[in-house]
Amino acid sequence: MSIRRRDELGGRAAVVGIGATEFSKDSGRSELKLAVEAVHAALDDAGLSPADVDGLVTFTMDTSPEITVAQAAGIGELSFFSRVHYGGGAACATVQQAALAVATGIAEVVVCYRAFNERSGRRFGAGVQQREPSAEGAALGWNLPFGLLTPASWVAMAAQRYLHTYGLTPEAFGHVAVTDRRHAARNPAAYFYGKPITLDEHAASRWIVEPLRLLDCCQETDGGQAIVVTSAERARDLPQRPAVVVAAAQGAGRAQEQMTSFYRDDLTGLPEMGVVAQQLWRTSGLVPQDIDVGIIYDHFTPFVLMQLEEFGFCGPGEGAEFVAADALPLNTHGGQLGEAYLHGMNGIAEAVRQIRGTSVNQIPDAARALVTAGTGVPTSGLILGADG
Repeated sequence: MSIRRRDELGGRAAVVGIGATEFSKDSGRSELKLAVEAVHAALDDAGLSPADVDGLVTFTMDTSPEITVAQAAGIGELSFFSRVHYGGGAACATVQQAALAVATGIAEVVVCYRAFNERSGRRFGAGVQQREPSAEGAALGWNLPFGLLTPASWVAMAAQRYLHTYGLTPEAFGHVAVTDRRHAARNPAAYFYGKPITLDEHAASRWIVEPLRLLDCCQETDGGQAIVVTSAERARDLPQRPAVVVAAAQGAGRAQEQMTSFYRDDLTGLPEMGVVAQQLWRTSGLVPQDIDVGIIYDHFTPFVLMQLEEFGFCGPGEGAEFVAADALPLNTHGGQLGEAYLHGMNGIAEAVRQIRGTSVNQIPDAARALVTAGTGVPTSGLILGADG
């Protein structure tokens, strides 16, 4: 793939199965058990068995390696196994790698999974305590002595500059939180099922790191999610309506760091997501107006606005107005703010449901869904579409 030309992956693979555990704050079981439950659920959904699987993809920040999951799930020989770096930025890239393996004949059925006890076990929001020394971690040494110790504090730097540049107040971020919680309130699988919020409630929630309030920050969740990918041809013989991988891309920007790219010329955008956007539009031949539903990674509300701007749905600084106008259905599962924080994998599952027509917040005749992965880090994205 080149960032300068259209790639040839689109249309050659499809998502045919999705499966998840319940989303909770205390799962009461191991992360390996969660992974296996999600994998089995996804295979059942696809009408396949563990014996059909010959590939597995997950994240580097995962305690359940591919080989261990294969053994525990009853999967036999593997011809492909892979991990993608950078936390939530890996989400859509897991499907991209699965699609690449399928399209080139390296594997026939690949399962992507993510499982963790992120609330009852290791809490990613706790920041940088007990990190192993690394070249990447050395960059944090320029920020930690000044109190930037957590993801919320890192995002707050960019969020503050965004508000200053465009003459906005923190209330601009509330439209994302309210939209997500509105959808979560109608989703029985969501942690905040039956619990919508108002803009006033957002504005009244306590500060975490100014200009971010509690309701600008995603949840911490225990759970697992799995996605089954196979060829577009084989997908047509399976029980579920396939969600075709129309385009998939990864992206890293200039002066890229993990969550602390503060030395760029401008802090009001997400250049790494701009790289993803360019490749998705170039490969798919689509434009923003062609997208029926957006599943936009929402670990923090300001980065949702910046992503919409990077993709060209609206101009710089116009994201809040775009969301407030409901110009594009967003995060119809409730997002990571409302449903669960599974590093974006549950968002991919929601995009599949929209293409199938089975979402609890179904968009009529949804045929193309945009999904994005974690922001502030090297990242990834997908466009999923209906077959034919």
